[in-house]
Amino acid sequence: MEFEKTFGAPAFDRICTDDYLPAFRAAIAETRAEIDGITSSPAAPTFENTIEALEYAGRSLDGVENIFFNLLEADSNPQMQEIAEAISPELTALQMYIMLNDTLFQRIKTVHDAHPVLEPDQRKLLEDTYRSFVRNGALLSPADKERYAGWSERLSLLELRFGKHVLEATNAFSLHLTDTADLEGLPEHVVEAGAANAHERGLDGWVYTLQFPSYNPFMTYSARRDLRERMYRAYASRAVGGSDDNVAVIREIVDLRARMAHLLGYPDYASYALEERMAKNVSAVRMFLDRLMTPSLPEAKREVAEIESFAIEHGFDGERLEAWDFKYWSERLKQARFDLDESLLKPYFPLDRCIDAVFGLAGRLYGLTFTERHDVPVYHPDVRVYAVKEADGSHLALFYADFFPRESKRSGAWMTEFRGQYRQGGTDFRPFVSIVTNFSKPAAGKPSLLTHDELTTLLHEFGHALHGMLSKGRYPSQCGTNVARDFVELPSQIMENWACEPEFLRTFATHYLTGAPLPEERIGQIVAARNYLAGYQQVRQLQFGIIDMAWHTLQEPPREDAVAFERKVLSPYRTLPPVDGTAQSPSFNHIFSGGYSAGYYSYKWAEVLEADAFEAFKEHGIFDRATADSFRTCILERGSSVDEMTSYIAFRGHAPEPDALLRKLGIAPLTP
Repeated sequence: MEFEKTFGAPAFDRICTDDYLPAFRAAIAETRAEIDGITSSPAAPTFENTIEALEYAGRSLDGVENIFFNLLEADSNPQMQEIAEAISPELTALQMYIMLNDTLFQRIKTVHDAHPVLEPDQRKLLEDTYRSFVRNGALLSPADKERYAGWSERLSLLELRFGKHVLEATNAFSLHLTDTADLEGLPEHVVEAGAANAHERGLDGWVYTLQFPSYNPFMTYSARRDLRERMYRAYASRAVGGSDDNVAVIREIVDLRARMAHLLGYPDYASYALEERMAKNVSAVRMFLDRLMTPSLPEAKREVAEIESFAIEHGFDGERLEAWDFKYWSERLKQARFDLDESLLKPYFPLDRCIDAVFGLAGRLYGLTFTERHDVPVYHPDVRVYAVKEADGSHLALFYADFFPRESKRSGAWMTEFRGQYRQGGTDFRPFVSIVTNFSKPAAGKPSLLTHDELTTLLHEFGHALHGMLSKGRYPSQCGTNVARDFVELPSQIMENWACEPEFLRTFATHYLTGAPLPEERIGQIVAARNYLAGYQQVRQLQFGIIDMAWHTLQEPPREDAVAFERKVLSPYRTLPPVDGTAQSPSFNHIFSGGYSAGYYSYKWAEVLEADAFEAFKEHGIFDRATADSFRTCILERGSSVDEMTSYIAFRGHAPEPDALLRKLGIAPLTP
């Protein structure tokens, strides 16, 4: 894989799909040779010739993987999906060649048992490396190693298949409207987006899809209950049955994960996964979820009842409020209570101005500057690239931004890297960081206008990007966002707070046509509405964490299918009636193909961290440079070179408490 001279950036303009398989196989062979070089060394094992050598092995392969798998999510095609399925067994075989390599493990064990004098990050790398090999089967018998390797290969294919099914199921449905009566309730920007979708497909009228920037506004504003029901049932039954069915895939994934955990001596997969996270064990996660759920569930039920009463008072004539009614009627109550309509806010949040504001915030907090570069190759015309510099003018990172939806991109928003930061041989390799979103495209001569929720999403993903860009570590596995799963969301979620800070909003929120500032009244409404449905939204996220833990604490697959199992598990926590044939699990990419298995609770865990951490900014000023410098030094720069709780306490001076989040959300905590 060749790279451009400009910052060493990936040469996307010269990469063809046909290049991937040869590049993968050459890099796999190179990595094997590097491993063989370590194991065949006649020199006695040392930290340098074994632990460090292993840490830096596979750099070429990392480069290929980071490009291919990121584009598989952001700009995929059938050929890439075929390549992913073809190369996955080879990558798994390489991983097993390394992790089950007894000669290599014996060298690692020799260094580990010798207790050499090392610097703190080196000591942690040694401990993490030894533990990683044990957790991946190094102590298994030869027969069990073979079984473990086979299961790993099968699991990697199933996780790819799961994500492929979700993407295909999402793209398979569209709602094509040709009668203006079907547009009742939709604001102008939603109508324009539907017309643009139709035009792209060569159709008349309006098209709405299951991509979130299309689905969410339709469900929020459409006064047509019958159409909302069609959209909801399609969205909530993605990958349930049909050619893209994930119900059987889930069963096999869960079974394999449990079998692998048992083979390694753990009671269940969650116990295996949590050992590497701040929570440490299943009991701690369940206690954490319960501590938040117990005060939040009554509040959520009260909110739903309030919305149902409001709906009945304002013309709702259904038997009961259903899942496809909730967004519509909750938005109408929000407008009535706060006089806050997202469609009225959007003109004040044009994407380019929001980007400048987020960059400006990074400048005020950390002294960073961003300059758009048009000479750095990109993988799609929508992608923008920025060179990021420190306050002293030194180069820090390349920042890629891919904002708009397309059929080749999965839904949602995420941050990733084409190269993470690390140091080797006296060189500090600076990162290539990317964020990917699905914001509404510009329509009918207007710029892309963000909702306030989308502004919050932009700040969230940019927080992840800062974590990657500001990294100052030595070893790749310890740098940037390579931290415990329940810590990684802290840098992103703390950034969301600025979206509701009047002092920040006043710096940039102006009407894209008139230049008029966002009225103070509107800013006040944003702040007042911040905790609207806080109980409901919290319970919804906790439900996701609960079903994740339920799947991954199973000893064997459940008797029920995925839809019935999810319904049973979540029954005590329901706030709306269940809908037959629908479930979150079959499209739950995060836990079945996205790295959050037995870890979805970490979003709430990190919310506790950020709620407590942001109180420090509120105490000293939301742009306070000293507080930001401390957050940068203790949290953003360290990665996992230091234990995550140690890093947090170094910044805040104390361990976080769940009540910090309840205070932020305005939910009364339980009394002792």
